[in-house]
Amino acid sequence: MIVDLTKEEEEALDGKYGQSISIAYKILVSIGKATDAERLIPVDWVHLSGVNYNTIGAAGVNFLRKYSQETRFLVPTTINPMGFDSHKQTNLSENFKSQQDQIVNAYEKMGTIPSFSCIPYELFQLPERGHNVSFAESNAAVIVNSVFGLHTNKESSLSALASAVTGKAPYSDLRISNLRDPKIEIEIDTELNTELDYGVLGYFSGKSVKESCVSFGAHINNIDMYKAKSLAAALGTSGACGMFSNKEITGEKISFGREEENSVMDELNTSESGDIIALGSPQLGMYELSLLSDMIGNKKFSKQCMIFCPRSIYEKASNSGIVQRLENAGANLICDACTCLSPLITPEEFDGVITNSVKAAHYLNKSNRVSVCLNDVRSIVKEYTR
Repeated sequence: MIVDLTKEEEEALDGKYGQSISIAYKILVSIGKATDAERLIPVDWVHLSGVNYNTIGAAGVNFLRKYSQETRFLVPTTINPMGFDSHKQTNLSENFKSQQDQIVNAYEKMGTIPSFSCIPYELFQLPERGHNVSFAESNAAVIVNSVFGLHTNKESSLSALASAVTGKAPYSDLRISNLRDPKIEIEIDTELNTELDYGVLGYFSGKSVKESCVSFGAHINNIDMYKAKSLAAALGTSGACGMFSNKEITGEKISFGREEENSVMDELNTSESGDIIALGSPQLGMYELSLLSDMIGNKKFSKQCMIFCPRSIYEKASNSGIVQRLENAGANLICDACTCLSPLITPEEFDGVITNSVKAAHYLNKSNRVSVCLNDVRSIVKEYTR
């Protein structure tokens, strides 16, 4: 497939505007060819992953440091969580903190909005439905496609970076309106009550569906943000699917019942308990913090508890007294970071983690090498507060 470029795009590809711009266009053209894109189109907003040092390593730091010397973002660009909360003391190595600082400095030099959040759709005013964006964070890509009607493919950190530099993205897959209809429906034969239930459904569906969009039918009508985020994060973690829909279809259907549910739990639920509670993958927004605060009331956590949320949400929750209630209960609220690939949770310090996040369970088991006890948030509060 040949990607039809404008004269200006051809010149940029050939290096007229510098090597960094040329590299960005080469990335986009390569993706365009692979995804049968006829052309590149403008995007209104980019959200970048590849911010946590644990995800990109020293090679990524070196690339960003050099790339930022001559590169500036052309469109509003927000960024994912980093590895720790710089406002709090940690026992992380000086090397980790130094490398993390270099990543942040490189992105800020290029002109990013320092959001450090995987839920930018809760922090910023969204473009109108139907507008094109480029989102690399998987839960955010799935949510904005499915709930807010924006158009993005599930981008990699490099493809989203190229879009931030050029303001363009390949016109393919979920950016094309008539390709956003599901061809496969998950036929749900079990009760879905909690955010964990929806996370398990999403994880199973991501592994089972090779299409870009999947239907869950009426089962996702009127679900709250906690459940929608859990569904989106798990769906985006386990496969390539980038959107869910409630449209009923007459085509292929895949059954999801108790057996499939148990299979996911057998894979991810690797411990009967843990010595720390970790909530916030995706990060918690105001809805979830308020819900959690109401659940806890005047009780206190019986185990150490980390809650990950964006700093702007933390400040808003502080003004309403929610942070104080959670901290009085013994919670440690951590901003600018996330449970996934967190250097704050290691097998050297913790034997097991209690969480309600299927996405977190996936990464904690496979990357952090820490066993996981999966339960829904209401059950966690009931069991681990006094």
